[in-house]
Amino acid sequence: MKAEILTIGDEVLRGEIVDSNKALLAQRLLSLDIECHYQSSIRDDRRDMDEAFSRAVERSDVLLVSGGLGPTRDDITTEVISETFGRPLFLDEASLEAIRAFFRNVDREMSETNRKQAFFPEGAEVLVNPVGTAPGFALEQSGCLIFCMPGVPRELSLMMDEQVLPRLEDLAGGTRVRARILRTFGIGESSLESELSDLARKGGAEIAFRTTFPDNLLRIIARGRSTSEVDMQIDQLVEVVRERLGDLVYAEEDESMASTVVRLFGERSAQIAVAESCTGGLIAQSLTSIPGASGCFLGGVVSYANRAKETLLGVPESMLAEFGAVSEPVARTMAEQVRQQFGADVGVATTGISGPDGGTEEKPVGLVHLAMSWGPGPGSASAGLHSDHFVFPLDRQRHRVLTTQVALDWMRRWALGLELVGPTLLRKRGGSSAPMHRGAPAANP
Repeated sequence: MKAEILTIGDEVLRGEIVDSNKALLAQRLLSLDIECHYQSSIRDDRRDMDEAFSRAVERSDVLLVSGGLGPTRDDITTEVISETFGRPLFLDEASLEAIRAFFRNVDREMSETNRKQAFFPEGAEVLVNPVGTAPGFALEQSGCLIFCMPGVPRELSLMMDEQVLPRLEDLAGGTRVRARILRTFGIGESSLESELSDLARKGGAEIAFRTTFPDNLLRIIARGRSTSEVDMQIDQLVEVVRERLGDLVYAEEDESMASTVVRLFGERSAQIAVAESCTGGLIAQSLTSIPGASGCFLGGVVSYANRAKETLLGVPESMLAEFGAVSEPVARTMAEQVRQQFGADVGVATTGISGPDGGTEEKPVGLVHLAMSWGPGPGSASAGLHSDHFVFPLDRQRHRVLTTQVALDWMRRWALGLELVGPTLLRKRGGSSAPMHRGAPAANP
């Protein structure tokens, strides 16, 4: 079965909004093992829309249309469908009353322009929209099943799940497709694929690889006749992958590294403070973007200039003069000081050269020093201090993002009692203190 997705709107073509509707619709189709063969976007233009609709019914079995069902004069999807396929419009009184009721519920008077949303092409089946004013509709044309839905993602998602998927289920032959995402950090994509090459297809499940810097994602997909059968296949493969990769897998689905850290520290009633130089507050921003971060994140210091390191964090002027701001002693001092000043369980510091300028032969662009200080408490039996340095040969923005991710990964590892290591994708070994292992006391500074 060939499916096609068509999103309509000038704002999409101009780049004024990110077209997430295509991905949403394609993912829903995949759940029924219906392959999407074509995706396109077109303007609110009658000729373009007429050509797109005509072409779609000739080459596709299913056409999902998003957008153009609103009340304004540029919302012309229904009209063009009517004209293209010679189907006169009819007024659906039930839809008109539902639109009026929508406005009554929000204490507003319905504009006369909203009346156009209750008209549909002859032979169409109305798709109810319980959260908006734009009903959708379905019709069959030349063997192609067409579903027209609103462009608002919330309305589209609900209509797709409640109205469209049940209608497509019988056509899909009963096959069920499920997928699960495993998020990994610290290993390159090629190394990851090599590590799992023998598992790429195992039983009825398979693994697909995708990079979303700085993470590498594993998408585990399975097909079967029932949801329980598919879930069992995925569970079995996930278990094998987790056993193979160990702590390189840090989360599933949409849980970011920062979300993982907030969750783990919350579970352990532990608190964090950060001292940032080259990352410029990006670690703090990552953590505070997560709901519930106030339970574990106490605060941070962006000590970009040397004077800020001296006055705010107590880094000795003599240390800065002797070793420079981008150095192991400075990073360790920053981590210790920020932990003590905030009264946190863990203090993390970053200092580096993100470029594009500022490097030397001894300290090249891309060099970064990280340090973590922790006191006795929820995560360890004794206090400890660990530091490491890396050279990340990346542009300025990605250098800061990767450094932030390493710092967050150290927090995750500390909370789990794992070894504090850096990403093998750019540097394998290092560290100036003994790593911390689960069940073992942390190393002393």
